[in-house]
Amino acid sequence: MKIAKTLGGYLARTYFANMLLLLCALMALIYLFDSVELIRRASKREDVPLSLVLQMSALKLPEMSQLLFPFAILFSAMFTFWQMNRRYELIVVRASGFSVWQFLAPLMAVAVLVAVFQVTVFNPVGAVLVSRYKQLENRYLSREESQIAVFKEGLWLRQQTDGGEVESGEKQTESYVILHAAKVAQPHWVLKNVTLLYFDGNDHFNRRVDAKQATLQKGRWLFSDVRIYKAGQDVKYENFFALPTRLTPEDIEESFASPETMSFWRLPGYIQTLEETGFDATRLRVYYQNLLSQPLMFVAMILLAATVSMRLPRFQGGAIMFGLGVFIGFLVFFTSSFLQALGASGQIPAMLAAWSPALICFLSGVGVMMNLEDG
Repeated sequence: MKIAKTLGGYLARTYFANMLLLLCALMALIYLFDSVELIRRASKREDVPLSLVLQMSALKLPEMSQLLFPFAILFSAMFTFWQMNRRYELIVVRASGFSVWQFLAPLMAVAVLVAVFQVTVFNPVGAVLVSRYKQLENRYLSREESQIAVFKEGLWLRQQTDGGEVESGEKQTESYVILHAAKVAQPHWVLKNVTLLYFDGNDHFNRRVDAKQATLQKGRWLFSDVRIYKAGQDVKYENFFALPTRLTPEDIEESFASPETMSFWRLPGYIQTLEETGFDATRLRVYYQNLLSQPLMFVAMILLAATVSMRLPRFQGGAIMFGLGVFIGFLVFFTSSFLQALGASGQIPAMLAAWSPALICFLSGVGVMMNLEDG
């Protein structure tokens, strides 16, 4: 047992050191390329110093690094097996009576721990940094105005009504309301050219409310310069009109953020807020499920690396097999991206889109290892 622990610790340390070295090298390349691209964009702006460009590159680095983790897991495992084969360490281990699963276990354990760290720590920290990067990009490079359009036709929002009274004293009997605004002025969420469409529980349209402006206050939307249209009645004019709401500006802003700027721990809340306002949260669900599948994916990368790297001393064509491993890594990446795109568009279920690449790779690796190895 002591020998097994010593061997396991040695394998884990060797693999972890190789993974860190490779990950740092890949991150350095990404940082270099991003810096060059940002310098090119900033060259058109006289008020953007080089120090700010380098800072923005550093803030963006975690977003790209999370895409590199599976590659780092795969390639560092292949390199580790190549090292051990070159030094004949695997032959000695196998001759000592250890099975392939025994000396793969420490590497799998490291991969699982790295995946947990990436999802629970690195992802939330990266989300904060990427959010800051996007703010700086919008301010110094994109020069976006304070008014935004969520879609080409403006902002659409759906929420339930509570059956209370509006400021005009009219009883609300509708079940839900759909809000549309042509523009949204930041940072206080002032809506321009607003339309409210009221529906009952049977999805029957009841009335329409037009307003020149609306502001999101604590516990309510407040509309000004209001016109109320209802079938069989004359147009009614009001100076103000209030709609109760549980939404806050932070809830709505976070709902429209990109998945990369969202912390793993807060994603369920983002998804709930988005669905409560009537928007499709499928893209966020795919991203969340993909994060949950990372431990299984990383273990699958270890198995795939073992299938193409462990038998190099026994057979010729080691370079071909190593190239095959690189090809497998890129194939997994593109397949995963393709399935996630299908899931985000609603073509396949979100859980299937996120988990199927990891499951396919894991089962393929286990199947090949069981056929190649006798124990």
